[in-house]
Amino acid sequence: MSSEPFTQPGAGANEPKRQRGRIRVAAILEAGAEIFLEKGYEAATMTEIAARSDTAIGSLYRFFPSKEALADTLLLRYAKLAVDGLAEVEQRAAAMPPEALAAALVDFMLALKAERSFAIALLDAGAGSDDKRAQFRAAMRHGVMAIVKKAAPNLPAARAEAMAAVLLHLLKGVLGARGADQDKPALRRAVANETRELVRMYLASARALPAA
Repeated sequence: MSSEPFTQPGAGANEPKRQRGRIRVAAILEAGAEIFLEKGYEAATMTEIAARSDTAIGSLYRFFPSKEALADTLLLRYAKLAVDGLAEVEQRAAAMPPEALAAALVDFMLALKAERSFAIALLDAGAGSDDKRAQFRAAMRHGVMAIVKKAAPNLPAARAEAMAAVLLHLLKGVLGARGADQDKPALRRAVANETRELVRMYLASARALPAA
């Protein structure tokens, strides 16, 4: 799936034309991600984000007219990373044995973990527009479904779609050691290993399906 739909800023956001403006927007987005994660979407304020990014409040609103526009842009940024990463795995999926493909998918989720933390917080809070949240979820689902189809070409389309949903649920397991368990590296490694094995078995069962 192409990442083109995710290269544009969120609805209402104004894309800077000059390098100085792009640097300023990057600082605003970084501050927004930090504050949304720390305080939650509802409690976060544009004033705090302006202060954290060392941006005048007027400049902040010039780039992002609303908190929703800022959240949309953050979700789109994460979606682009996710789509690009899934597309890279898809290109290799047909030639990869189930254990290698399972490892690639888990590694993909771990690589996005820092970005995903604030994205999950935004999604859970219903932040941003309904359209951008729907795009985010659809991008992940379609990306994983494309991988499943490459890995198991004999799989019927309906089952491939269902498997993509199940795989996404399994892959969230690598983020399961959060909260009280976040300082337990051994547990995090064990969760990742268990997730790899579950994904491997699931993919192996799909690839073993005979041609219709």
